[in-house]
Parts: sequence; structure tokens; C-alpha cells
Amino acid sequence: MNSIAVQEKIQKLKSLLSKEYPMVLDIVQSLNASGGRALLVGGAVRDLLLNVSIKDLDIEVYGIPLHQLEVILQNFGHVRLVGKQFGVLRIDYLDIDWSMPRQDGQGRKPEVIVDPHMSLKKAFSRRDLTMNAMGIDLVTYELIDPFNGWRDMQQCLLKAPDEERFIEDPLRFFRVMQFIARFNMKPDMQLQQLCKVMDIKDVSSDRIYQEFEKLLLRSQAPSLGMRWIKELGRLQEILPELYATIGVQQDAEWHPEGDVFEHTMQALDAAVEESKMHNLKSDEQLILCLAALCHDLGKPSTTSIINGRVRALEHDVKGVIIARRLLERIIHKNNIVETVLKLVRYHMMPGQLTSQKSGLAAYKRLAQKLFPHTTMAMLALIARADKRARNPEKQEPLKDQTVVDIDLFLERSQEAGVLERPEEPVLTGKDLVELIEPGPKMGKILAHAYEIQIDHGIIDKEELKRRVL
Repeated sequence: MNSIAVQEKIQKLKSLLSKEYPMVLDIVQSLNASGGRALLVGGAVRDLLLNVSIKDLDIEVYGIPLHQLEVILQNFGHVRLVGKQFGVLRIDYLDIDWSMPRQDGQGRKPEVIVDPHMSLKKAFSRRDLTMNAMGIDLVTYELIDPFNGWRDMQQCLLKAPDEERFIEDPLRFFRVMQFIARFNMKPDMQLQQLCKVMDIKDVSSDRIYQEFEKLLLRSQAPSLGMRWIKELGRLQEILPELYATIGVQQDAEWHPEGDVFEHTMQALDAAVEESKMHNLKSDEQLILCLAALCHDLGKPSTTSIINGRVRALEHDVKGVIIARRLLERIIHKNNIVETVLKLVRYHMMPGQLTSQKSGLAAYKRLAQKLFPHTTMAMLALIARADKRARNPEKQEPLKDQTVVDIDLFLERSQEAGVLERPEEPVLTGKDLVELIEPGPKMGKILAHAYEIQIDHGIIDKEELKRRVL
């Protein structure tokens, strides 16, 4: 029996389908008339019950063979076989997967076998977690919940519907990591123990990265997932560079929050908050969060006691080397890696420029160093996250009013005209091509001219020529 609360949530699904996917209702009726049964399954059901925006619709069809499902769908448009061997079809203009229950075959190279007559409980037992092992009948709008996923969600528990099946796919370890952070849930004792011992060494870096991306883009506090890996004792295995920050001292006056690991976790959560406050695009949020994760990786190898104070001189420089090692192991997108490394290298500069009361030329030089990968505005955000990651009371970042110096950095960058991009060079190759042959010599002359332009504010083309030729 579905509770009133569940029925109210399911009513939202009916409204969504009627308004945005009316053809789905027609397809479901055709399937039903042919002896099929269509269920909304997986993450869409979970998100509906959690009042989270539904991103993907997956409909699983029971009771009819795959070829009959394909024939019925063809009545509504051209059908693409996005995974026919897995029983997955899609109509071209409808961003919905139509799948069938399946089971694994036997032998050394088992094939996936579509089984339209599989029981719901058996089909749902293949899912990773009970909260993902639910369905909604799209004719009766009944919640199908053979493993009490809704109850587990209400108790904020992550459970495996079938423990033996869970460990067959090591990627599920990383899915647990991101679900912990996304939904602020905890694994039950059995799942916790499984995750402690399951073999994850053969998961491809691409698949791991996909889960880390979800962690960073869909969580309010991605640190929860990282802290869980640390609690399990598996951080050294997965992110040894981050593991090295555990127990690394910081100056208590500047960092009352504790060691470098705690600081990094607070900075990571602050990066998410900054992303939301400043309406960053997904790729920008991803870069900012990765920069927060990596910004102090240089501290373990540079930290020492100098005149009775804990110092980590040039950790920003050393951190680039270590951050590159971490990033290139899991990310195969060079533009993201290089942008993150720029933010790691220069994350200290906003505070330094404001404390030293630097002139506008210093801001212009910094903007040029960041270009073309990132901007002064983005650098300010990583600096804000860094400054806010100093909360001694709770494992969460301080509120944003603690970063007055970064606001000044933004004001000065704006005043210098370099907040979003560096100052354009006045003298270019076109101006010299009749005088000097293009090549290294011209490049050096243009670089020198740009330095003069920035340092002395000279924007007269002829004057710059006179000075460099």
C-alpha cells in the first residue's frame, strides 16, 4: 500500500508526463494493450521521491519480447538501437531509454540475456542500491518497492538489494561515494563492510571520473564522499596525493580548522557554495572544485617549522607538479587539467596583491599569466573558497563575509580592466612584419613591448616601437 506522501509525489509524475511527455502515455497504453507492462525505474523514481529534479527517464518493459517492443515503438517514430544486446531502445526525438529486464549468461564470456518474463524482484535485485531498486507502474501508478528502498531513503540509509551482485561491479564503490555526498546518506553496516574489502583496482579511470564529476557537480557537500573514503581506510589507494595531506600541520593562527586534509575538505565544500552563489556553468564549477581539491597538495612536501611557525613556502609551485599527477590519472581532458593547474599555481596571489597594496600593473601581469586558461574572476573564487576553509567549530566552511580582501582584489582587477581577460597588447606582429621577420626574435620584441605597456601604461603604438626597436 503506497502512503499518502508517496501518492502525492507520484501525482507530480503524472503531471510531468502529461505536460512534457504526452506521447509516453500513448506508448504505455499501446504496450499495455499488447500485454506489456511499463515501469519507470531507477534514478528517476528515487529523485521523484526525494523531490529532486528528474534528469533521465528510464522505462523498463515486461511481458513482451524485445522485437515486439521495437515494433510498437516504431509506430511513434524512428527507433535507435542504443543497446539492443542489452534490451535498450530509444525513439529519435524522445530522450528516454526503453529497456527490458535482463540476466547474465554463463561461461567465460557471458552475454546479457533479455528476459521479459523475469519477476520484478529478480530484475530489481540487479540494481546497486535499494533506493535505485524501485519502479512506478505507468498504468496504475503504483510504487513497486520489493527491497524497501523508500523506507531506507527515509532513514538516510544506503543498502544493497543483493550483496553478492553488488561486489560484481566495482564501479558501485564510487557510486556509493557520490550518493553519500549527494543525498547525505550513510551506508548500513553490511554495505560499509563490502566497500571496505571489494576489489576496485580494475575500474577504468574514465568510469571513476564520471562518478567524481557527479560528486562535484551534484553534491552540496562533496567532502562527505571524500571523508567516507578516508574513514574506510582507502584514500591512500584511490587518491594518494590527498591522503598525504592527512596530519600535515598548519599555522594555527591562520588555520584553526586543523590539518591540511580538513582545510581541503572545507575548501571543496566552499567551492560548491561559491559556484552556486555566482551561477557558474557546470564546467566552471567542475574546474573550481578540482582546484579546491588540489590547491594545497604541495604542502606535505614543503611544510616545515621556521622561527617557531609552521610554514609551507612555495607550496603553490610544488603543488602544480603533484596536482598534475592526480588529475592526469583520472581526467583525460587536457583543457580542464591545465585550467585547474593555473588556479593551483596562483591561488595565493589575490591575498598577496591586496596585502602588499600592489599597483594595477601587478594585476595586469597576473591576468596575462592566467590567460587563456582562466580569469581573475575565477582566481578570486578559489581564493574565496581557500579563505573560508578555516572553521574550527564545524566541518564546514565559514560564511562568505570573511573574505573582504578578495572583494578588494576583484575591485582592483575591475579597475585595471582585467577581470575577465588580460589587457590587449597594443603592438602586434602586424605592426612589425615589414621591419622584422616573424620568428623568435619578433616574439621577444613583442613580449618586451607588452611588458613596457603594462608596467608604464604606454598605449601609444609609435612610442612602443621606439622603445623596443
